[in-house]
Amino acid sequence: MPWLVTHDALAATAAEILKTPTFIKITAIAIASLTLFILANYYSASYSPLPSSSATTHSLAASPPTESSTSPAPPPPPPPAPTPYPPPPPPEVERMGIVDENGAMSEEFKVGEFDESLAEELRNASGGGAEDGSGGNGGGGRVKVDKFGVCDQKLTDYIPCLDNVEEIKKLNSTERGEKFERHCPGEGKRLNCVVPRPQGYQIRIPWPQSRDEVWFSNVPHKRLVEDKGGQNWIAIKGDKFVFPGGGTQFIHGADEYLDQISKMIPEIAFGRNTRVALDVGCGVASFGAFLMQRNVTTLSVAPKDAHENQIQFALERGVPAMVAVFATHRLLYPSQAFDLIHCSRCRINWTRDDGIWLLEVDRLLRAGGYFVWAAQPVYKHEVALQEQWKEMEDLTTRICWELVKKEGMIAIWRKPLNNSCYLSRDAGVQPPLCDSNDDPDNVWYVGLKACISRLPENGYGANVSMWPARLHDPPDRLQSIKLDAYISRKEIFRAEAKYWNEIISGYIGAYHWKELNFRNIMDMRAGYGGFAAALHDLGLDCWVMNVVPVSGFNTLPVIYDRGLIGVQHDWCEPFDTYPRTYDLLHAAGLFSIEQKRCNFSTIILEMDRMLRPGGRAYIRDSVSVLGELQELASAVGWVPALHDTGEGPHASWKILISDKRL
Repeated sequence: MPWLVTHDALAATAAEILKTPTFIKITAIAIASLTLFILANYYSASYSPLPSSSATTHSLAASPPTESSTSPAPPPPPPPAPTPYPPPPPPEVERMGIVDENGAMSEEFKVGEFDESLAEELRNASGGGAEDGSGGNGGGGRVKVDKFGVCDQKLTDYIPCLDNVEEIKKLNSTERGEKFERHCPGEGKRLNCVVPRPQGYQIRIPWPQSRDEVWFSNVPHKRLVEDKGGQNWIAIKGDKFVFPGGGTQFIHGADEYLDQISKMIPEIAFGRNTRVALDVGCGVASFGAFLMQRNVTTLSVAPKDAHENQIQFALERGVPAMVAVFATHRLLYPSQAFDLIHCSRCRINWTRDDGIWLLEVDRLLRAGGYFVWAAQPVYKHEVALQEQWKEMEDLTTRICWELVKKEGMIAIWRKPLNNSCYLSRDAGVQPPLCDSNDDPDNVWYVGLKACISRLPENGYGANVSMWPARLHDPPDRLQSIKLDAYISRKEIFRAEAKYWNEIISGYIGAYHWKELNFRNIMDMRAGYGGFAAALHDLGLDCWVMNVVPVSGFNTLPVIYDRGLIGVQHDWCEPFDTYPRTYDLLHAAGLFSIEQKRCNFSTIILEMDRMLRPGGRAYIRDSVSVLGELQELASAVGWVPALHDTGEGPHASWKILISDKRL
């Protein structure tokens, strides 16, 4: 049949094709390629290809031969070369911070595993101890206190380092006033309760009204009225103390007295040449209170003696003041701090022990500065008093002071501008110059020295600008204080000023500082005084006690050269002021700096002692310490709130603002 013929013909044709060399070659190449492909897939099995690629590859490799490979149909074309496998994907990364993969801040993050052994190593390396409840750092663990109790009512006016009766009783001698110096309680005897306020305490009268009157209930002590009422110091009128503005030597008022000094020595120029003054034995500080309206900041000092509340009255009035005494140690202020030092019947025998106390005045007085003495030996002609005057004349001559004017009840001397007079004295004249290695700015628990503090040969300290330019002119002593930087000091000085100006501007806008009427302010870690300078520039009617911690660089000479006031202090110990004397306490970076030295609860309790009811504390610090500080703030009865800085919610620093409510 025809179809059988056709089938035989096709079979013969296929047999011929299979016998041709070309077909054999193609078949051999296909088999070899398939073999290499299978071997390559086998040895690459150690890789982890993407799922979609893997599925496709295995499908290709496991396909059975098609019918056309065994039939006379044309063979398939040779398979393409295998596609190279993509590299394995990198392992998934777990982010360990608050910066995402694009470098942006993120709230989604994971905290890494806590390695207890590593934490222990870090604690040992930093000097930290085990958590023993001994207080916020300072070698101890974190303190846990729900609420501090209230101290006994007899501690209403307690100053820990000046009222330590137990230590004062141990003194071998009190002849030089040792009992009025610092004798701080030791470990286990420190304040561990909140100092109570007097019954009937009221929110203070605002400045400038407070210059002339304060609430009786806030300082309920009549002793000064009884002793000094006839000298026009202080009187009681209804429910208030009133201050007529007089003093022992200026019964007719401080203004008239200041006018007399200005006429005697016009070069004193209050508010221009004379910007910073020290009033020794200040009474209720009317001298300093009335100098303020002449652009002079006066630090009023007196001991806590028989008239123990005079400094408390000064601070209640809103006048810069501090408890301090001329005894056996240097006062806590730097050399060449004050443009003028005033003593009006201050009850100090300046010529005693060959004038060691007047030598301390000399250390504190700026080169070219004035010492104003209003006392009975100046003007009375009794034999004993005239003998005291002659001794004073002799001593001041030997220390090279010039008596520039003696008129009425007042005598005024001027300190030399350099060491030339000291060096030209006859051999053996006493007192001698101090050793060249003596640091006149080293004051923390440093004893008085019976020698004349040398003036810098380069004139540093003597040539400050006039006020108000000196507030912002980098002073020469910026170059002589001990700092890490040298060449960049002026830039750092200016940068600090700009930094605080911007921050205080923000505080005024956000927290309404001008409406809060802060008067007495303390900057607990003052640096160059940029915080205080910004308050002045932005028009807040206040004064600032700039505290320079002893644990850091001593920048106090720069602060005084700027026309500001301050003191050196160790915050592991209490401060020498009465309770309830500051409206605002400002601490920037203090706790993170002092956490290895001081107990946090000790500092917070001391802050509470100093802070007036109705006052505020601003603590600007690292978030690593603010949690504990917030707990302690609540424990002393404050109302704390944590705020972001201008850097935003993820910044490493925040602001803890605490109200001490009445």
